[in-house]
Amino acid sequence: MATYAIMHPLLGEGAWRGLGALCGSWMGGSGNLVAVADALQATEAQLAGASIVDSIDYSIWVMFLLWAITLAPKFNKWVKADTKVLDEVSTRLDAEFAQAKTKKVDFPSLIFLLGLALFVSAICTNLGTILRNASPKWLQVFDVATYRIVLVSIIGLVLAMTPIGKIAGSTELSNIMLYMVIGLIASRASFMELFEAGMAWWIVAGFVILLIHGVLMLGAAKLFKLDMFTSGVASLANIGGTASAPILAGSYSGSLVSVGVLMALMGYVVGTFGGIGVGYLMSIFG
Repeated sequence: MATYAIMHPLLGEGAWRGLGALCGSWMGGSGNLVAVADALQATEAQLAGASIVDSIDYSIWVMFLLWAITLAPKFNKWVKADTKVLDEVSTRLDAEFAQAKTKKVDFPSLIFLLGLALFVSAICTNLGTILRNASPKWLQVFDVATYRIVLVSIIGLVLAMTPIGKIAGSTELSNIMLYMVIGLIASRASFMELFEAGMAWWIVAGFVILLIHGVLMLGAAKLFKLDMFTSGVASLANIGGTASAPILAGSYSGSLVSVGVLMALMGYVVGTFGGIGVGYLMSIFG
């Protein structure tokens, strides 16, 4: 809201509608962006501005948080965070996984795991669409991607407790696919859109919002002594949602992916209402 109060003359008339939709997305996800844009009656141009910011600025924020992982020890020391419980759980689970996977990685195992991963992904994509269409209206704030991520996470957790979870090569393959997903997320950003009339200011406004968000997150981390993992994943659970929060959580430890999913789901619940509320507050400035 503070960003709009300062920059609204540069963003065009009624830009609060588009930024309200962006706020809904950055509280929850893409489903919230569409719902808020419809509720605030945003024009195609305003929705395009919000979508560009949600693509370009978000991609850079993901890369920044992934880079910030290297600063975790210094950050945790600065905020005086107690990470003993988190470290113990993560270390214990990682040790169990490592001990279970003492077999040599071979080609048949990698092909089997890759095929299984693609099969589960395809099944969950179709099931996600079915569940989204069959869900009651009050649950339609969750988009197809959310259902897909939840289904994949549940199946992954179940398979991890079976002999499949002990097959050698799963860690190496998951790391490869992790970086592929990160690359695909970044590839959604079209930097040619920076040169479109007026869109550059939307990009700048998005970075100002992220700067304010980052400062507030730092303040909260210092005040409540939150560690880098909690702060970073909570931030990306809002800005990115279920698509990227689990990726960041998994970058700290594969055993913490479900934490990222749960944090992101919480954002979907409040995203639509929060976006509409902030949108109408911004409308006060014109």
